Amino acid sequence: MLDLMLITNKPKFAKIAADAGVDRIFVDLEILGKQDRQGHLDTVISAHNMGDVPKVREAIPDADMLVRLNPLHEGTSEEIETVLKYQPDFLMLPMFRTPEELSKFCEMVDGRVRVIPLVETPEAAESLDQLTTIKGVHEIYIGLNDLHLGLKLNFIFEPLINGMVDRMSATIKNARLPFGFGGIARIGEGQLPGELVLGEHLRLESNSVILSRTFHRGILSDDPALTGKLKYEIDKLREVEEYLGDRTPDQVELDRKKVAQIVSLIIASRSNP
Repeated sequence: MLDLMLITNKPKFAKIAADAGVDRIFVDLEILGKQDRQGHLDTVISAHNMGDVPKVREAIPDADMLVRLNPLHEGTSEEIETVLKYQPDFLMLPMFRTPEELSKFCEMVDGRVRVIPLVETPEAAESLDQLTTIKGVHEIYIGLNDLHLGLKLNFIFEPLINGMVDRMSATIKNARLPFGFGGIARIGEGQLPGELVLGEHLRLESNSVILSRTFHRGILSDDPALTGKLKYEIDKLREVEEYLGDRTPDQVELDRKKVAQIVSLIIASRSNP
């Protein structure tokens, strides 16, 4: 089964998510340069801060916690040391461009926690084969949002239909590392429906995915029916995951073609408004 990751800095929501079956709670400290890159898009730019990390850790003592730091900068070593006090299970490095940057980050971590490089720049994608050999790298995540922006593409899932994600996943699997990519909406929702995205994860033998903000909707409430809704959505995703896992090769290919058709239509609509 895929490891499901959910981004939140709210301790109450983190516990609800962990209890509902989310595998990793994701605290997002990245802020440097993000507004400039994504401020014009309909995306969420997190307002998490270092003070959120111990609060979330306390709320989910038995669940995995992933912390995304800022891109490599003069304060990276201090960020690493501060976060490590709160016993994260994973650290993620975003927006690096060279193997040297990732290697420097891993040297700072020095094996004290698992490192997940977020491959989201064209330069990092080009050097993927080198990234997989760096000591300290535990798994790799492909960030489609900034990657498609860096490539000047029109839609976040375009790398999924132009062969890029297929090639990258093959490289990572050849190195025998786990990997994941992109985000996924609730089943039946999203410009590219969640079930089709899920099918692509299974086709490519991905190991993890980030749950989109659609999974946050209507959760934090005193109404038990709403707080139970996340578990309902997670259970539904798992049921579809099991169903898709039993597809024949012909069915897998048919679903891949559906993805390509939908993404191509979205790209065309944006190219010719």
